[in-house]
Parts: sequence; C-alpha cells; structure tokens
Amino acid sequence: MTSIGYLIWFLVSAVLSLLLTRWMRNFATARGWVRAPRLDRHVHTTPVTRLGGVAIYLSFMIMVGVALAAPKWLAPPSGLPLMETLSIVGPALIIFLLGLYDDHHPIGPYWKFGVQAGAAVLLYLGGFGIHQLDLFSVGHILRTAVGLPLTVLWVLLITNAFNLIDGLDGLAAGSALFSTIVVFAVSLVIPNPIVTCLTIGLAGVILGFLRFNFYPASIFLGDSGSLFIGFMLSALALAGSQKAPTMVAVAIPVVSFGLPILDAVLAVVRRFIGGKPLFIGDKDHIHHKLLKRGLSQRGAVVILYLAAAGFALLSLFLIHNAGMIGLVLLVIGIGIWLGVQQLQYVEFSELQDLVRRTKKRRQVFANNVEIRRAADSLNSCSEFPTICRILESTLKPLGFDGFQLENTSIYGISERFVSPLQQTADDGFRYFWCETASPDPPWELRLELITSSGYRMGHFSLFRTWIKNPLLLDVDLFSCEFRSALSEALHRTLNRIQVSARREARELSVSSATISSALSAD
Repeated sequence: MTSIGYLIWFLVSAVLSLLLTRWMRNFATARGWVRAPRLDRHVHTTPVTRLGGVAIYLSFMIMVGVALAAPKWLAPPSGLPLMETLSIVGPALIIFLLGLYDDHHPIGPYWKFGVQAGAAVLLYLGGFGIHQLDLFSVGHILRTAVGLPLTVLWVLLITNAFNLIDGLDGLAAGSALFSTIVVFAVSLVIPNPIVTCLTIGLAGVILGFLRFNFYPASIFLGDSGSLFIGFMLSALALAGSQKAPTMVAVAIPVVSFGLPILDAVLAVVRRFIGGKPLFIGDKDHIHHKLLKRGLSQRGAVVILYLAAAGFALLSLFLIHNAGMIGLVLLVIGIGIWLGVQQLQYVEFSELQDLVRRTKKRRQVFANNVEIRRAADSLNSCSEFPTICRILESTLKPLGFDGFQLENTSIYGISERFVSPLQQTADDGFRYFWCETASPDPPWELRLELITSSGYRMGHFSLFRTWIKNPLLLDVDLFSCEFRSALSEALHRTLNRIQVSARREARELSVSSATISSALSAD
C-alpha cells in the first residue's frame, strides 16, 4: 500500500465513522436510549447515549470486511491474511459484546476480567502473544506457562486502562488516537502489513467518532467502545512485536500507552493505600483531580491530550535509537513525579510521610524510650517543680512547647505550692518552656488523668506551636504508661500539699493561741 493508499484508507474510515456515529446518535436519541448521570463521579449533566462503541465497531468491521473482500481497493498488496485477521477481530468481538452488555446490564469486575482473560487466551492461541522476551538473554523463547500469563496481564491492563480513563468528553478516544498513531508508525519501520492496515483504519474510525465525542459530547463511547479500543490496541501492539526487537516490542507500546497505564496504576495503588475496594469507581482519577483544581472539562482534556502526545513522542524516539531508553524513562519519571505532586493525592502524601517516618524510625525509638523513662521518673515524684522539670526535659526535645493542667483540687492552693505553674484566665494551670510559644497553640493533645484506683485527676493538655515537623514518637505511649504515671504523681503531690497546708494551719493556730495567751497574761 502506497502513502496515497494509507491516506485513502484513513479518510474513508474517518468519513464512515463520522456518518455512522451521527446516525447512531440520532437513532438512539430518538428512541430514548440515553442515560442520565447516575453516579457522583459522572461529570455530564444531560442524558447522553452510550452507544458510541457500536458506531466505532461497525465502522471498523466494515473497513476490515472491505479489505478482506476487495484487497485491490483498500488493502496491502498481498491482502489481509484471513486467519491472522480473524485471530484478532474474533476475540475483539467478544470484548465488544461484553462491553455492550455491561452498558445496559452492569456486571461484576471478576466476570469482566474472566471474559477479557478468555479473549486474551484466544489471542495467544492465534499466534499473537508474548512468546519471546530477550531482555536478559538474546533469543530466549518463553514457555507457555510464562508467556500466556504475561499476555493475559498485558491485555487486561491496556483494555481496562482505556476504560478507566473514559471519564471526560473525548478523553479516552483522543488518548487512543495518539497511541494508535505510534503503533502505526512502528508497523511502518518494522514492516507488518496487517498491523499497518488495521491501525490506520482504527485511527480513522476514532477520529471520525471524536467529531461528536469531544466536549460537549452528544454520544459516549460506553464500555463497548472503550473496552474494544483498549483490546484492539493491546492486540495490535502484540501483533506488531512479533518481528520487532525487544526494545521496540516492550518499551514503545508501554510508553505510548503511558497516560491510561499511569491512570490505571495510580487508581490501584491509591485505592490499596487508602484501604478502598480496588474495583469500585471513585472521583479521584487524574481527570477528576484536574477538574477539582478548577479546570473546565475542555481544559482538562486538552492538558491530558498534551500528556498523551508527550508519551507518544517519547516512544517514537526509541524506534531509531533504542539507546535513549534510559533518558526517556528519566524524563517520564520526572514528569510523572511532578505531575502527581500537582494532583495532591492524599494517599501519596501519607505514603511520603510514612517513608519519612520509616527513615527516622531510630529517632522514634529513642524518643519512645525517653517517654518511658519520664514515666519511671514520675513514679517517685511528689512536688510540682520536679514534675515540671521532668516534663520539660523530656517533651521539649520532642517538639512540644508546654502543657496545661485542669484540676479542681488545685484551686485555692497557695501559689508557692503550685509554682512554677501559672494560673490562666479559664482556671487552668499552665507551664510553657518556649518563650515564643503562642498563647493559643494550634495543636493540642488532651488526656484525662485517672489514677489506678479510679480517682479522676482532671485533664492534661500538651501544646505545639510549630506543627510542620512530624512527631517522631508513638502517641499511644501518652495514653498508657505516661498518663498513669502522671496521674499518680499529681495525686501524691496534691495529697502532700494538702497535708502540708493542714499542718501549717495547725501550727499557725497554735502560734496564734500562744500569742493570745501571752497577751491575756500581760
């Protein structure tokens, strides 16, 4: 097929898809085959038909049928091999029917994965699978026990990645268009007529559909369309890798499908970290995060188009220079890191904090030991100056600024007994060792003090003014040994103060009586 032939094939596919998509949209809308937004993650506001996948599938299969029936018109000079073509479009039909059924009668994820895995097995048996992988040794042929699972995993990943990214008008189809162009380019460099013919037809079909799917969309892909496109791209990438070097066979498809793969991997990882079901949809996909940052649908899609185009361009660099794989991966890694940072996923923020805490685990261990030592020291305390000194020497290095006691038993006691505690306006007693501490600290840990006998000693509050630095300790230690030891220390201290106060009162009474007697005698 000449360049003119490729162009004709592409244009005819696009025009056919354009006409069938318009007809399907009008036909479905006239019969009420539309669906209003039902889930909170849906971003459209009006009922829209989800039968775009039907238009795409019919357009593509018509072009394939023409190529098989009339190879002299729109096909490679040798024609499309019938059996090889059926080995691809046969399993694709299963995926299309699966998506079409799921659009109208939703089925569980495991059933969907099972059917997709079955289609992947058929693809493998048809000769399109991962049969060789010579990353570590040249010409290493994989056994079926290894090659088949890898093929199934690849098909499941790419098929569902394009399904997951189908959340905004034109996003999945546009991203698929960039990926299809890369697969087409690879098939030209490493001649593969069947892949060339099918990819250029698929690209035309997708482009014609985009006319009605871009924002504001009047027809959606539906699962039938997104699953079919994802499966076809996974299959065509496998077909194109049969005679290609390992770098082209492995690196280029992975990089060219970078955006949907990234979104799928992020979804699985963040749901796992957050303890959420892996296969239940949510509103935290990349496109959702862009909308939350204030972008319009059109703006978010354009940005993601640029990202998809970037992945496609980087993958094309590897066709003639496989040695650039290190640089390409470095650029992709930096870009992904910066992009994920901008999306502000709370799950990854927590993971980063966990990594930082893990690095500082030794310091956490040392701080926990100091808290336990403070608890041991409090077990022998019976006066406020000593308690304050122990708390300051232990808690100040940990990032605390001071504490406050709320205990009714302290009220009315002479200041010399409670020094260095200072009474506050709300009848609490504070002790701050940081001169720059805020009078109203933004962070507080409040504990109820209870002795081993069940006597309630009020409340103890710890304060922090500078909260950007994480606490390198186990907070649970405060609610166990430390709280018990502090409660007992306060109880002993207050009992000693009360005894001392009564003794001083008696001594003062005796002294007053003696003075009165002496005066009477005089």
